[in-house]
Parts: sequence; structure tokens; C-alpha cells
Amino acid sequence: MKRAQRSLVRPHVVTRGRARPSRNTFEMDTQIYTIRVASPGAVGPEMRRVLEMCRDGAKSVAEIAGHLALPISVTKVLLGDLLDSGHIVTRTAQRDLEPPRLELLQGVLDGLRASL
Repeated sequence: MKRAQRSLVRPHVVTRGRARPSRNTFEMDTQIYTIRVASPGAVGPEMRRVLEMCRDGAKSVAEIAGHLALPISVTKVLLGDLLDSGHIVTRTAQRDLEPPRLELLQGVLDGLRASL
């Protein structure tokens, strides 16, 4: 089997065929904390790695996906399972209540244009 074919099969196997998490609570910057270690055999190897990664401090969904070398969508399915089983908790970054100022956005745009 070619490497490209294996990479397509693996996420399907990791998520047991599911394409969406049980909950839609994960953003790229959602912080994940381990609160309960899994008993041997209770979770798969990817989930065990997530629990180990987040044991000593929070990691974002994007960081976890990068460390696992899995797509964000697959990572969200795994995180949904861990959240449902009570192994992790999440904290979402607080968003500003007011939109960014037009002057700030214009300054960023001007800076980007100047660097090209």
C-alpha cells in the first residue's frame, strides 16, 4: 500500500468511521486539560497521547493535532470522545465583545502590502 493511501485509511480507522465529533465545542484555540487518566486498554493510542500531552498543562486543539500528525477534524472526533468519557475538560478563549477598530485593520493591511 502506498504512503498516500495509508494516510487516508488511518484517520478513518482512528475515528472508527466517524467524520464529526459528538459535540461541536472545539475551536482551533480551545484549551484541553486532562482531568482523569485512562485505565489500560480503555482508550486507543492516539487518545492516550492526548491525555499524556495535556496532563501537565493545557494544549490547544491545533497543537494536539500537530503533535498527533492528524487532521483537525480527526483530532476533534478523538477529543469529543475524551470529553464524553470525562477524561478531559475544555476552556475556550474569551472573544472580544467589540469588533476590531477599522484603523487597526487598515494598519495591518498597509503593513502586509508594504512587505510584499
